[in-house]
Amino acid sequence: MALRDFALPDLGEGLTESELVSWHVAVGDTVELNQPLADVETAKALVELPSPFAGIIKALYAEAGTTVEVGARIVQFELEGGAEDN
Repeated sequence: MALRDFALPDLGEGLTESELVSWHVAVGDTVELNQPLADVETAKALVELPSPFAGIIKALYAEAGTTVEVGARIVQFELEGGAEDN
């Protein structure tokens, strides 16, 4: 098992932060690739953030209602096999 963090990506709008509106997952949930993780709001739109991995949610680093900088860790996954990447 490997742990992998996922950071808030640049949503392609040239913005440096987004508000994490709500989580669709909780610690301990098993998720599939591209399953919706959270809703984030930019200055321009409300966006559904898909999971970049299939695995188990090990940690949520941001609370709903908080503003998160692009590049900041927001969730940690436990993946099958592979090397740790934190």
